Amino acid sequence: MQDVVRVYVGTDRSQLLAVAVLEHSIRRHTRRPVQVCPLIDLDLPEPRDIRQGSRTNFSFARFAIPELAGYAGKALYLDADMLVFRDIGELWDLPLEGATVAIQDGVPDHAVSHQKAGAPARRVKQCSVMLIDCARAGWDVHRIVGGLDGRYTYEQLMHELCILPESEVRYSVPFAWNSLEHFDAETRLIHYTDMDTQPWVSAINRNGAHWMQEVRLMLDTGALTSTELRTEIDLGYFRPSLLAELEEMPHREGWNAARAQAYAAMDDRAGFVRHAEVYRRKKLRAEAVRLYAAQQASTVA
Repeated sequence: MQDVVRVYVGTDRSQLLAVAVLEHSIRRHTRRPVQVCPLIDLDLPEPRDIRQGSRTNFSFARFAIPELAGYAGKALYLDADMLVFRDIGELWDLPLEGATVAIQDGVPDHAVSHQKAGAPARRVKQCSVMLIDCARAGWDVHRIVGGLDGRYTYEQLMHELCILPESEVRYSVPFAWNSLEHFDAETRLIHYTDMDTQPWVSAINRNGAHWMQEVRLMLDTGALTSTELRTEIDLGYFRPSLLAELEEMPHREGWNAARAQAYAAMDDRAGFVRHAEVYRRKKLRAEAVRLYAAQQASTVA
């Protein structure tokens, strides 16, 4: 299995087709065997303190990866909202040098001018792309989530990776392998991290043409059918204008703002709501946290 690049992808049902597009881009550029595993339908725990609960259906899924991998070898974690342009073996072959995980470095010199595009301005634990030594990690997702009941906060776990000492973290993933909302000649992986402009839910993304080109290739080669695509649209996961844009492909020669606005208007007329289920979950969680805080305050009083 160590000859196989094992990629675990954080996702929910609404992004499963986005995972398929990501997988297609990985396999198309990678020479060695690849195993892609969507992290979906896992029996993930939640903390008792709802203020520290998961923000998405897969927030804690990454911590289950070592167990899913049999606590052996390496594994890559990616988010669903990504697209790959180079051999992912470059990422897989990064030396861990005794660390438990390798994650993204801070802003490289050539990316300083692109900070507005999402490059982190300081060395932070950006874990949406993560290479994991599964044996060394030895993570138990139930124990890790249990720590949210008093030992650390959600932010400390998810943004600071507080379960690992600094010596166990290697900052060696280049910005090019987690290029947040930015694309240039060096980009290996683009991360569509702005939920409201991800190309399957919005036509207003200047880098969305790369994702559309991958989908168009999948349709042309039979890796994806129009019926499968329409199913996601009918379910409300993908925007209705997607079929029209895939037919016209207006951004081949550069950004066509007029056509993008026309597609956006088409979605508005259809009553399409971006990430409706995700935002419904966020609203319900916010209300639950408000009620929890009020109850706690009442108990103290």
